[in-house]
Amino acid sequence: MTILSTGVVLDTVEAIPPGEGRAYQLGERTIAVFRLRSGALRAVPAVCPHAGGPLADSQVDENTIICPLHLNAWDLTTGCSRSGQPDLEVLEVQEVDGQIVLQA
Repeated sequence: MTILSTGVVLDTVEAIPPGEGRAYQLGERTIAVFRLRSGALRAVPAVCPHAGGPLADSQVDENTIICPLHLNAWDLTTGCSRSGQPDLEVLEVQEVDGQIVLQA
């Protein structure tokens, strides 16, 4: 893992196909990073607050993810639940020279 002054490099952008997510381990925390079909990157904790489901395996549609276990949904821009569950923390992530960088 590389640490830049702007954050932590997780992977190359190309490692995540458009419309999919991947989980990355950062110490004791697992982060789900999504590459939307628009090319935008989004990041949230990788564990569903409802039942611990793997959010990196969620279905992604524009800015919404749907947990694969119980179909709970969240807005990836705001973290707001669309199904009555606790909201998600939204982490700042960006592309820097073809790399996925999670802000420190």
